[in-house]
Amino acid sequence: MKNPQIDKRSLGVNFEGQGIANVTLWAPLAKKVDLLIGKDKLKLPLHSAEYGYWELTTDKLKPNDTYSFLLDDEKERPDPASLAQPDGVHGASQALDLNGFKWTDSEWSNPKLNDYIFYELHIGTFTPEGTFEAAIGRLDHLVELGITAIEIMPVAQFPGERNWGYDGVLPYAVQNTYGGAEGLMRLVDTCHAKGLAVVLDVVYNHLGPEGNYFNDFGAYFTDKYHTPWGNAINFDDAWCDAVRLYYIENALMWFRDFHIDGLRMDAVHAIKDFSPVHILKEIKQHVDQLIAHTGRQYHLIAELDLNDPVYINTLDNNGYGIDGQWIDEFHHALRVTAGEPQTGYYSDFNGIEHLAKSYKDAYVYDGIYSPHRLKVFGTRADKNTGDQFVVFSQNHDQVGNRMLGERTSQLVNFEMQKLMAAAVMVSPYMPMLFMGEEWGETNPFQYFISHTDKDLIEAVRKGRKEEFKAFHAEGETPDPQAEETFKRSKLQWDLLSKQKHKTMFAYYQELIKVRKRYPALKYLKRSDLRVEFDAKDNTLLLNRWHEDEQICCAMNFSKQQQNIQLPGGQDWAILLNSADEKWGGQAPETNPGIVQPESIIIYINHHV
Repeated sequence: MKNPQIDKRSLGVNFEGQGIANVTLWAPLAKKVDLLIGKDKLKLPLHSAEYGYWELTTDKLKPNDTYSFLLDDEKERPDPASLAQPDGVHGASQALDLNGFKWTDSEWSNPKLNDYIFYELHIGTFTPEGTFEAAIGRLDHLVELGITAIEIMPVAQFPGERNWGYDGVLPYAVQNTYGGAEGLMRLVDTCHAKGLAVVLDVVYNHLGPEGNYFNDFGAYFTDKYHTPWGNAINFDDAWCDAVRLYYIENALMWFRDFHIDGLRMDAVHAIKDFSPVHILKEIKQHVDQLIAHTGRQYHLIAELDLNDPVYINTLDNNGYGIDGQWIDEFHHALRVTAGEPQTGYYSDFNGIEHLAKSYKDAYVYDGIYSPHRLKVFGTRADKNTGDQFVVFSQNHDQVGNRMLGERTSQLVNFEMQKLMAAAVMVSPYMPMLFMGEEWGETNPFQYFISHTDKDLIEAVRKGRKEEFKAFHAEGETPDPQAEETFKRSKLQWDLLSKQKHKTMFAYYQELIKVRKRYPALKYLKRSDLRVEFDAKDNTLLLNRWHEDEQICCAMNFSKQQQNIQLPGGQDWAILLNSADEKWGGQAPETNPGIVQPESIIIYINHHV
């Protein structure tokens, strides 16, 4: 069995100096493998090694040369561990020497997760140009906002020029239309110079359909399990050792070679692995070895809908050791509280009672009966800390998986937008914004692709229409293949010059400042929290404290003014009132506990 390398990649093409390239390919199904170099396709045979690997050491392959592999004199394929695909997923790979980039971030220190304020963005729609270089030009905006970490949707090479990124088929290659490996490195290096951590979304649960040539090389997939995307990636069947190594080294590469600070791992509940050591646990074990090797801190965050803390429990507590996870249930409860219809997966959420439960327990379904699933679901996460959970009022999934891709700004009024933003920011969890929400972006974020296979395009179109049956949405589903769908999803930066959007941005700035400034909000101690709600009035009182500092957040989700009783015997001062005129609201009442419709007041006192 080939073991993962901590200090360098062992797969694909690696340059060792003195003009020497080491080439390693796993292709146990092949009887013969040749390396083809350049347009002239200089042919060099690889040598068979143990466990289905093929190897070659040569001075003929140079940095930036294109190359491919010829399997059994029949199939010419790009390298599964390719770092660059200048001509897309069907073209030749390009050899890169990642050691050539001149980093300037030696003084950078990755913040603790407790200090992360995430900002999720999609490179293709974040700027008009849709590149890493253009994103660099917008980083000062994020610094001014108060963001501490950007989270980039997947950049692994996908078909065409337009894609969310979850159809990637070459996990080691950085999308060529975004700016490739060097463009991503420049973005990360600049982020660090500006005090921003970088989290990268990676997909270890499936590969996209177009340009997926992995079956030609070996048993990357297994028919033991099925996923929404077909056969599962082979993490526990015959030949799985090489597949596990492939993904372990991928995670290590992003941290070590690209200086990424955290990985957000997509839909880990779709990873099928009944090995004695789960693949996520093994990735964590090797990341810990990398931390010891480099002296840098790296974070692993999972998207997970199983409500099972084994994923985020520490290694020494028989967990997989993942540092944190998204909790969609907070989002669902918040949306229903704000008036979203209880359809589809929202049908499991009754609004403010479940929002209060999520503030207190993280998971809403933690061993209680789920009507949507028709079974008891989840288990309690009592021993998990607040900095192990990421919450949000919107993200790429929750916006883009609506039929029309409407953002919150198109679903609720200005006052409710502010209340929902604050509900996230005052939580005892890590908050995340979705790009553009800080100014109330009005463009949708819709699902888009640019496949070349006509049958696949039609299948995606039909799949999108089928997906929205539970929501009973009206109108036509936007064509995911149309370029206009992609263009419609781009941010409108010029909105920041308009008063209403400028006010929203200033409000978000203040919210983030308040969260950072006051220990009762900044420190994510789930034990120092009390929550009360009134289902009839649709109000919620969140009380958090740290030492002698107490903060009370009075939230009114109703359309009428409400009197929310504050804890007695204490003098409460207002830190922020979303209904204040300076935030575009009406002149609020000054009496303690009087909260305007669809608004929040954050109070503070310093009594032991």
